[in-house]
Amino acid sequence: MLNTLESLFNLARERKKSPIDGSYTNKLLNDKSLSKEKVLEEINELVEAVENNSNKTHEAADVFYHLIMYLEANDVKIEDVMDELNKRKK
Repeated sequence: MLNTLESLFNLARERKKSPIDGSYTNKLLNDKSLSKEKVLEEINELVEAVENNSNKTHEAADVFYHLIMYLEANDVKIEDVMDELNKRKK
């Protein structure tokens, strides 16, 4: 399970270093406005899917993907996020 998320972060970091022409991932990493727009759009679609009990898994996957690209595009390191979550344990 966590391997899949790690793979997505690695993909984002690799694409930042070595962009691929026409890559949707690179488009999100290079256009912070688009990346932000997609995160907000996908979160709304997930909320709607949960409320309607339809397509929840698909929409949740979209949220994870777009959020990871947004974080990487804005140099928010997942390691720092995990450290912060770890600090919040009670």
